[in-house]
Amino acid sequence: MKTVIIKEYGDFTIPDTYVLDLTQVTVKDCLGCWTCWWKTPGRCVHKDLDEFYTKYVNADKVIIFSKVTRGFVSGNLKTLFDRSIPHYLPYTTYTTGETMHVPRYERYPDVEVYYQGEFASEEGRKVYEDYICRTFYQFYFKGISVKPINDFCLEEVI
Repeated sequence: MKTVIIKEYGDFTIPDTYVLDLTQVTVKDCLGCWTCWWKTPGRCVHKDLDEFYTKYVNADKVIIFSKVTRGFVSGNLKTLFDRSIPHYLPYTTYTTGETMHVPRYERYPDVEVYYQGEFASEEGRKVYEDYICRTFYQFYFKGISVKPINDFCLEEVI
């Protein structure tokens, strides 16, 4: 199984994985230039995520270790989500009953998100989890799970 890890905390060692360590990398903001759609399809004008993009679209699973920042995803992780737009076409479809970008690839990996941090309320936790689920639903991911870090079990990944 090809696995990609995106981490904002911890020192998780999982054999044969590609790791994007957001404690070491600041993702550049999307410029909204459409280069990734029209001039260099599937490739961003920024070159900071080129290796990640290749690993990401070829993965079977993506595991994200997310910090809860002020009750939400961090700005760096949100920017990474925004920068995922090259994985889709500039056209939209309404086949699911809502407007979504047309997928560029035939399949996308499953995703597991393990979060660390506190929420002001149960409603705040639900908003966070719903946001993650909606984001990856829009990204055409099929298997989506969002859990607190205490639910992470390395043996289930290996």
